[in-house]
Amino acid sequence: MRTLVTGATGGLGRNAVDALLAQGARVRGTGRDAAQREAFIARGADYVPADLARLTPATLDALLDGVDTVWHCAALSSPWGAYDDFYAANVRATAALAEGAVKRGVRRFVHISTPSIYFDYQHHADLPERYRPARFANHYAATKMLAEEAIQQQASTQHATRFIILRPRGLFGPHDRVVLPRILHLLKLRGGVLPLPRGGAARMDLTYLENVVHAMQCATTADVPSGAAYNITNHAPATLRDLLDQLLGQQLGLRYRIRAVPYPAMAVAARVMEMASAITHREPLLTRYSAAALHYDMTLANDRARIELGYVPPVDMTEGIRRTAHWLREHGNGTWQR
Repeated sequence: MRTLVTGATGGLGRNAVDALLAQGARVRGTGRDAAQREAFIARGADYVPADLARLTPATLDALLDGVDTVWHCAALSSPWGAYDDFYAANVRATAALAEGAVKRGVRRFVHISTPSIYFDYQHHADLPERYRPARFANHYAATKMLAEEAIQQQASTQHATRFIILRPRGLFGPHDRVVLPRILHLLKLRGGVLPLPRGGAARMDLTYLENVVHAMQCATTADVPSGAAYNITNHAPATLRDLLDQLLGQQLGLRYRIRAVPYPAMAVAARVMEMASAITHREPLLTRYSAAALHYDMTLANDRARIELGYVPPVDMTEGIRRTAHWLREHGNGTWQR
């Protein structure tokens, strides 16, 4: 039997495919880039190009034929964009895959969600999986919650396919296209100066990508209720300033400086950028959500994943940062100097 990995050309998906192939598993990846097919075949994996937001019955058949397990990593993840685009990529695609998995007798469906569903512009420590804000911070969070509800609906109406929801926080590591590339780009734009609210004192969780893959493996075999959701982190919360110092300063040897910026001023600047982007239709350099995520403490409870899934991160934060720095140096993304 095969494991289908959606979002296989993204950071998490690429790590997932590599881990499965290393174990000798049969893997089918999918992504929107048809040009990736030969590269996947060369690595020993099937590849079906597909835009999950516009799935046809024929494409769904091609994706799920002979599949025993689905690792659904694909999503439209951004602090900015049109609601319809988020809904199509995150809700409609997830609902179609989940329904298709049930009809075809897929044994296990691991859905990657997000702790962004908790965010409410307040400080939090050890947030449990049951927490919900009064309103969601952006379209991404709102549609990822709707995607979870689509999963829960399937889980509650049948028993052949077991659904597990994982909410990994702050992914970093090899092939990351989101967190670290943006930080390095900002460093380059601002001549080595990082403007951060509270000078980077926000306390947060991050998760090394290989640990998220390990969590998906745990979720594939654990005897837990269908529809259960779990926070996934590195179990090592720290301040943003300390995490940046470990990666940028100690490991990459970059010369940079953090400049403390008042959060209200940053929030106003973000609002202005969003207003300009509403006219230009280009993603702003900073959004109100992004500014707030850098300001507010937010750490997650991890006892449920540890006890029920048996998830303990195999790669600690120090080693994850070291491996990430090595990957960045090897790929030419960590060499900028002031």
